[in-house]
Amino acid sequence: MKAYLRSARIAPKKANLVARMVRGMPVPAALDALAHTNKKAARLIETLLQSAMANASFNAKQDPQQMVIASIVVNQGMAYRRGMPKARGQTRPYRKFLSHIEIILAYPDVEGVSEGKNQKKQKSQKSDKTGESASQDAKKPVKQLRSAKEKEKKNIKSSVSSASSVSSVS
Repeated sequence: MKAYLRSARIAPKKANLVARMVRGMPVPAALDALAHTNKKAARLIETLLQSAMANASFNAKQDPQQMVIASIVVNQGMAYRRGMPKARGQTRPYRKFLSHIEIILAYPDVEGVSEGKNQKKQKSQKSDKTGESASQDAKKPVKQLRSAKEKEKKNIKSSVSSASSVSSVS
């Protein structure tokens, strides 16, 4: 279910800070987090989230408490042109940006909502390995890895046995 907020009088950078915080969260947890956030963007996104929940329950007859925030997008809208007085009667121009905010709610079992998190976890687990050998190990088939390990064990055993024979002679 979708809800839009067009031309909100807040800079997109500021609204995106709060949007990042609630992206992917379940609806009840997001409402709680927004209620405890002391930002203007939190108030705007909270009312927009309630609007999306109302759209889900009344228009599509779905339970919004079971949904998650599938995506929340903050785009830049129009800009007001303003000026600050400077010396010698000049003005320094600056712009006040407006924001367009869009929220999409979905059930967590929908493709892309739950899988996106799993893919991120898998990527982070692969990046936990350190050094070049870890990246090379990931590319080699399992049989090659086993044979390489067995060869290393044989080399170690032979070097240990030769070292013990040398020490027993002297």
